[in-house]
Amino acid sequence: MKLLNEHDRESCRNVWIISEFLPDGELHAVSFELLGAARTLAEELGCEVWAAALGRDVSKAAPQLISRGADKVIAVEDGRLEYFNDEFECNILERLVCKYRPEILLGAATSRGRALIPRLAGKLYCGLTADCTGLSIDKETGVLLQTRPAFGGNIMATIQSGGFRPQMATVRPKVMKALEADPIRTGEIIYEAVTEKDGEKIKEIIKAVTEAQSNVNLSDANIIVSGGRAVKGPEGFRLLEELASRLGGAVGASRAAVDSGWIAYPHQVGQTGQTVQADLYIACGISGQIQHLIGMQSCKTIVAIDKDDSTPMMQMADIAIKGDLFEIIPKIIEELDKNGINKGGNKQ
Repeated sequence: MKLLNEHDRESCRNVWIISEFLPDGELHAVSFELLGAARTLAEELGCEVWAAALGRDVSKAAPQLISRGADKVIAVEDGRLEYFNDEFECNILERLVCKYRPEILLGAATSRGRALIPRLAGKLYCGLTADCTGLSIDKETGVLLQTRPAFGGNIMATIQSGGFRPQMATVRPKVMKALEADPIRTGEIIYEAVTEKDGEKIKEIIKAVTEAQSNVNLSDANIIVSGGRAVKGPEGFRLLEELASRLGGAVGASRAAVDSGWIAYPHQVGQTGQTVQADLYIACGISGQIQHLIGMQSCKTIVAIDKDDSTPMMQMADIAIKGDLFEIIPKIIEELDKNGINKGGNKQ
């Protein structure tokens, strides 16, 4: 069903986000990042921010969403929503979008969002820009400008899909800034029930099993020590691991290091890896191709160590150290020892 064309799009208002929940029912941090982006867009358009929350017991999350920027929360609670089912949630969201007619709809570029949001865009006959790293409003037309890497990350493309509503985009986690919680902020909760039609002709989730894995959660690390091609091999990463351990940080890597088999994929930072916002990012022997920079350019302080001071990474770093990483990193570790900094970043 085609929702809205260029002749009736003026009836649409407000910026929506699709809230995302963790398996334990808690809000995923990306929900707050989406709200931060939505709040900025809504202020430019002079409209409200709405958050759609679907799950078994999501109304308890509504105050959090409001405190982080939502004006209204649409809460859809049902036992069948305990486990993620893209078909089921898509049917519900399609109905709600047709009823409330948002102008912009944002989702997360996570595994869940990548399954749900394109399906919803297809049912609504709307355009969708996936994996955005920037969002803004065209001041002349009021159309959403959606920026994302293109051609393997070699360029940044700005895309418009202004002919239909809602304008839809998914956003990379750890790219947008979340707002600080305001506990006295007020908003409205709208309760919507699941209809019989929502559950027609969909797959049924019989059982969901959460497997314990030793995945590297770089997105939550405050300090990251990353290595690139100049690390030369797995043994070089042992040195980086020692430094990261002393600082209480995590180890990251460029795609070149991962493709070489020196370290596992979960450590990869960049367009095809994880996006990070660490307080301190130490790049060791990473030249800084655009695909990697996209994943770590939002870190607060960037330190680069390289023999070549002309690389993109050395040029963008807050602190650039020219030299051999195999000489510099042991000296850093030695200084940490002298100052009594033991493993975990703690002072003895």
